[in-house]
Amino acid sequence: MSEMPENRLIGLARLMRMTIAGEDMGSIGVQLIARADRNPKDASALLDLSTILQLRGERELGLSMQRQALSLQQTYPVMGAEPEKAAIRLLLIMSEGDLMANSPIECLIEDKDVALHIVYVTEELDMPDRLPEHDALFVAIAESEKNIPVLKKVAKTLASWPVPVLNDPLRIAALSRDNCALLLQDAPGIEMPVTVRTGREALENLAGATKSVGIDFPLIVRPVDSHAGNGLQKMDDAVGIAGYLSSVDGDEFYVSRFVDYRKTDGLFRKCRIVLIAGRPYICHMAISSHWMIHYANAGMKDSVEKRDEEARFMVEFDQDFAVRHAAAFKAIYKRIGLDYLGIDCAETADGRLLIFEADSCMIVHALDPVDIYGYKQEPMHRIFDAFYQMLLDRKAGRLR
Repeated sequence: MSEMPENRLIGLARLMRMTIAGEDMGSIGVQLIARADRNPKDASALLDLSTILQLRGERELGLSMQRQALSLQQTYPVMGAEPEKAAIRLLLIMSEGDLMANSPIECLIEDKDVALHIVYVTEELDMPDRLPEHDALFVAIAESEKNIPVLKKVAKTLASWPVPVLNDPLRIAALSRDNCALLLQDAPGIEMPVTVRTGREALENLAGATKSVGIDFPLIVRPVDSHAGNGLQKMDDAVGIAGYLSSVDGDEFYVSRFVDYRKTDGLFRKCRIVLIAGRPYICHMAISSHWMIHYANAGMKDSVEKRDEEARFMVEFDQDFAVRHAAAFKAIYKRIGLDYLGIDCAETADGRLLIFEADSCMIVHALDPVDIYGYKQEPMHRIFDAFYQMLLDRKAGRLR
């Protein structure tokens, strides 16, 4: 990066793009450290450095740097459009934490005419009295045990906010895996198994803890607040429970019934979809021989056949998948009620929409190598255009 912004964040989206492109992030880190040495109150340099450290896997050091930044400053302008000229001035409310603690909205507006400011609110830090002028406010704080008190605090602050607020913090707070399953129970065309929250001791007596609510083996077990498959395991019987518990941290776990969603060719297919103002948009589809699919481990990069199928799926999505599951998407939007929502899902053998997770903080981006995933660019930019249009519509009062 040739020039460092003065008193402005480089920001998550640009730093991710630079990292994936193989730029010398060590050199950029050195420049940020030099800035902070020259000016110990340069909180923007510290916060960008925190992001780089986390992208490099140095989570704890990155979080320490983040805490140092937030002790100096709560509000940060991000590189991009100038507030005086931008089509929309957006205020993003975030809380402290790692890269999964907040919605990575920056990736959706990277090339849009949006002037972005980020304000951090924590249990200790209230909303500042003075804020930059803004046309809309987006709550980016993700649902988690740690964030629930912050979301409730933010909800009180925003109760009579003078500009449109996107993603109601109380509705975000309702997105725990067990409550989300309750919200979507009996919704038309949806399969989302009942999810039970149970303690470590109760999990040792798994059969008794689950049969009373209609759950039986095989089961899916994961620690509360885990993501990206961390600590996730399928259990065909109770034999492996002791070994599982000895291998994972945490005192609370989610337990749900496993649904076999293989197609007739024996492969599993998992989609990531976002709802923007209630309309579904496809982000990706991963194909794997293993039930626990993540795009990074599905072998998409190494299989032309898988990528060809994904490309066809994305092209046909609006006329096929979205039509088949229109009632399900409508029910999700009505019951969860967020302006922006991510859904990881599949299809059951009988054609229902199988929901694995619905939350507001899923990573959505167009950073994959174009020479391999060129077919993704158009559908991803449709998502970005739709998100930008939603912001403009809310600013103009055309949406609730």
